[in-house]
Amino acid sequence: MISIQNLTKIYNPGRENEVTALDEVSLEIRKNEFVVIIGSNGSGKTTLLNMIQGAERPTSGSITIQGIDVTSLPDYKRSRWIARVFQNPNQGTAPDLTILDNFRLAALRTQPKTLKIGTTATFKKKVRDKIATLGMGLENKTSQFMGNLSGGQRQALTLLMSVMDETEILLLDEPTAALDPRSSALILNLAENLQKELGITTLLITHNLKDAHHYGNRLLQFREGKIRHDVPAGEKARLSMQDIFRWFE
Repeated sequence: MISIQNLTKIYNPGRENEVTALDEVSLEIRKNEFVVIIGSNGSGKTTLLNMIQGAERPTSGSITIQGIDVTSLPDYKRSRWIARVFQNPNQGTAPDLTILDNFRLAALRTQPKTLKIGTTATFKKKVRDKIATLGMGLENKTSQFMGNLSGGQRQALTLLMSVMDETEILLLDEPTAALDPRSSALILNLAENLQKELGITTLLITHNLKDAHHYGNRLLQFREGKIRHDVPAGEKARLSMQDIFRWFE
């Protein structure tokens, strides 16, 4: 699904404050994998997601998605494959629009925009049915403004909206960092269920080592712009919390 070869990102090259965020990273991610990424601040995790999404260009190296070289493609041209959820619940939604209007925009993410698409009774029922799976009671409040919801509610809806249109790759950039434990568990369980149900290749960044241990079928640890540990599914199941803690000693 994703092939990364010798990916390097250098900020402020040739200056005193030069920083190598990614240092010749090579990585193969298979279709339907759920990859969890951990590492200290500044280790290169978010930079990797930015490179995959196309929000930033690499200094060198290449990125291929489904056999297509996307290294030079901007993010809007990669949206046919990729959706992203950020750590701030306020990102990814329009607070002054209703829940239904936000879902309508999400459903048109990769389609031509018209005034008619997505306004039918069938679409409204589809949205209500999807929201009902959250168990939050929001399915009958789709006319409520998104900005009036709690952080956990917005993040859950954002995650649902990210897969309203066809999505092959889901990037989760610390989606629970600003949430309470209960909301965090809801978001990650939802992500896990969507990944299994839809077969979406998923990359999750988290600083919570318990979540890193519990979720996903592959675990990567970044340090100083390099991959220090790459634990595949079979080995991850045998990995203990103590093993992961020792990586940071």
